[in-house]
Amino acid sequence: RVWVQLSWRPWPMTFFSLPIDLSLFQSHFPSDELPWKWVSNIWQALNAVDLASLPCPMPREKLPAGLLVDDDVFIHNTVVLPAFGTIHGPAYIGGGCELRPGVFVRGNVIVGQRCVIGNSTELKNCMLLGNVQVPHFNYVGDSVLGCGAHFGAGVVTANVRLDRGPVPATLSDGNRADTTMMKLGAIVGEHVEVGCNAVLNPGCLLGKHSVVMPCVSFTGFLPPSSIASASAAVTVRPRKKG
Repeated sequence: RVWVQLSWRPWPMTFFSLPIDLSLFQSHFPSDELPWKWVSNIWQALNAVDLASLPCPMPREKLPAGLLVDDDVFIHNTVVLPAFGTIHGPAYIGGGCELRPGVFVRGNVIVGQRCVIGNSTELKNCMLLGNVQVPHFNYVGDSVLGCGAHFGAGVVTANVRLDRGPVPATLSDGNRADTTMMKLGAIVGEHVEVGCNAVLNPGCLLGKHSVVMPCVSFTGFLPPSSIASASAAVTVRPRKKG
């Protein structure tokens, strides 16, 4: 493997583009930026916007009693909220989203319109660009999920190497780019499907319309419109009585 330092190129457009409803953050997510740089820019983007002044906020008095929400959190007034959960700021949650019981938002999170954040799902330093579904027992950290991406139950984005070293990104040619990041989850393209209990290992890149089959531990680069699967044989034999 060869470590390469990348120069300018229109990388994010290969995976996703910023939807119109998130245009208030546009200056921090240019189309010519490397996709993992978007992860690094989330905190700056949120802190550059006065979340308290945005239109159509959810009135504080309408927040469920069991839902803890920090002051530096914008929730659109059309969001469906659960009876209990925790949302730490800074965070932005766009219109038409559905949050389910036990949701845990750890801060530095931007969620576009019509996303589903499921029961016992944890988000941290990530972007869900729109119509994204992470509906059951998911962890999304230091990642960007393009519009229409869907995670099955139990899918997690691993964001730290076991040796605690910098996380590289594997490119389409097999070379590895030095991201200089100690924490980096997954760059997930538009309309990607990830099956139940799959693991997206640190720094993986999934092209648009690609599929990761259930229970696969995926590392590296997955080309657009391709499928990653593991062919483990399953043996069936009679069960002994007694």
